[in-house]
Amino acid sequence: MINASSHHPIENRWRGTLPVSAHTTYASPGVPTVVEQSGRGERSFDIYSRLLRERIIFLGTDVNDQVADALVAQLLFLEAEDPEKDIQVYINSPGGSITAGLAIYDTMQQVAPDVVTICYGLAASMGAFLLSGGCKGKRLALPNARIMIHQPLGGAQGQAVDIEIMAQEILFLKETLNGLMAGHTGQPLAKITEDTERDYFLSPAEAVEYGLIDRVVDNLGGEGIITGG
Repeated sequence: MINASSHHPIENRWRGTLPVSAHTTYASPGVPTVVEQSGRGERSFDIYSRLLRERIIFLGTDVNDQVADALVAQLLFLEAEDPEKDIQVYINSPGGSITAGLAIYDTMQQVAPDVVTICYGLAASMGAFLLSGGCKGKRLALPNARIMIHQPLGGAQGQAVDIEIMAQEILFLKETLNGLMAGHTGQPLAKITEDTERDYFLSPAEAVEYGLIDRVVDNLGGEGIITGG
């Protein structure tokens, strides 16, 4: 349930030189640090910074403004680094703020490189929307991933006019998201509208048939995804 007076009034219901050698340590709980050794000495990176050098970005949390700012900055940085080489976005997200998600989505559409989207774990709600917004032909999922789509869910409190304004905004965002998803999936708008009335879960194979993704992969290295090749 979303409070109309909150900072996020509308949300989804769910939330390059190769080293001579490298090893991994854990500098802080849950965030490994990769230590690279070369003739110039030793350098350490948190794992996400190291993968960013390979043009790999992770969306592994709820979508909010802070997450959106970080992802947008990374997308713009990688575009400036090389406007022709693909950017890979790994998604394991239950969803979150629609406005923050649309900020990520719009940037994905605007940057010059193709954006490869890869679902691991769960892509639900705004996570599924971003998954479908990857470059056509390069939207992937791992075999045991799950995808879920549904309509925005919001709430409001206060005077009747405030509730009416919020309801109109939710309807506008619902129509916007459904229209964009219809374009990415090839499904009729009426079907998208009907299917998102309730939580709609899909397996990767079903998501391919639906048009949310293009392929199911079980060997990312073989696909050239991890290495960027």
